[in-house]
Amino acid sequence: MADKHDEIRPTAVTAPSTDAYARAGVDIAAGNDAVARYKTVLGAWRHPSQLDAIGGFGGLFTMPGDDSRALVGSADGVGTKILIAAELQRYDQVGADLVNHCVNDILVVNATPLFFLDYFATGKLDPEAAARVVDGCARACRVHNCALLGGETAEMPGLYAPGHFDLAGTIIGHVTIADVPQPARVTAGDAIVALPAVGLHTNGYSLARALIAREEWEKPFDGTTYADALLAQHPSFFKAVRAIQAVADVKVMSHITGGGLLENVPRTLPVGVKAIFEQSRWTVPPIMAELVRRGSLTHEECYRTLNMGIGYTLVMTTADARKALAAWPDAFVAGWIEERSDDEAQVTVHPAR
Repeated sequence: MADKHDEIRPTAVTAPSTDAYARAGVDIAAGNDAVARYKTVLGAWRHPSQLDAIGGFGGLFTMPGDDSRALVGSADGVGTKILIAAELQRYDQVGADLVNHCVNDILVVNATPLFFLDYFATGKLDPEAAARVVDGCARACRVHNCALLGGETAEMPGLYAPGHFDLAGTIIGHVTIADVPQPARVTAGDAIVALPAVGLHTNGYSLARALIAREEWEKPFDGTTYADALLAQHPSFFKAVRAIQAVADVKVMSHITGGGLLENVPRTLPVGVKAIFEQSRWTVPPIMAELVRRGSLTHEECYRTLNMGIGYTLVMTTADARKALAAWPDAFVAGWIEERSDDEAQVTVHPAR
């Protein structure tokens, strides 16, 4: 159970960076470089109804006919988690994972889902497998009162290996513009409330597949199997966030996906502050501890590649943090906000002793 103590005390951390994820085939630095180049391309023209969105978790577009509201859009996938699902023919969960991931992304800007579209692509269509994937999308949409408007099923021989497929989705939500979180409100002394991750969610699977061989997937692990741990659901944090917002003033939020705490939390912070986390305040899921052990991951690799047990963060005053913990039992205080000088990192994680 996560430690819910909310006293604030400073610490230090940091470790030199290596590149285990890149050795497994995923180059986070290259991804960041690509995004920087996209911004240059997109800077050439901007639609007049397009609004800035904190952290880029979702894009905002002024609602036609109502300047007080905005549509929020986001697109994502479930990564190479689908390779495990395809190999084991366990198709039922990845569709829900996709929807939940997208819901969490637009939740960062406080949006409520309206509708969703899926994209299923494969080399040779297996109608039963495709239906099971889309059924997962439909179930998760129903939970969020979000319409599954349709999507695309693409059969492309030669592009995908036999039995393989790709899965992506686009979500559209809405938000009152006055309710969009404002990073400028974040100040030193604020608390960071976290919602726990239950596993890898939808990130880190290239590393996981490099470290845990196919022959091991169905072997016992932590009371279940490696397969169960690897395919654990990517949860939606929508209900938890709304429960917390009912009692607390949430200043900003982050969905902890690719890039971990080190890259997702800074996306919603102003430049003059830094986030301090103490890993002793929560428990790292066993599957992540196993990957850290097998890969001999450095401290920085852990927190840039994996979520390490935190799925979502919310910044608020310490007084509101106490209300948040009472409103949602799984929530815990993972750290706090301090002032930051220009040469300091925006996120520091103190390792558990």
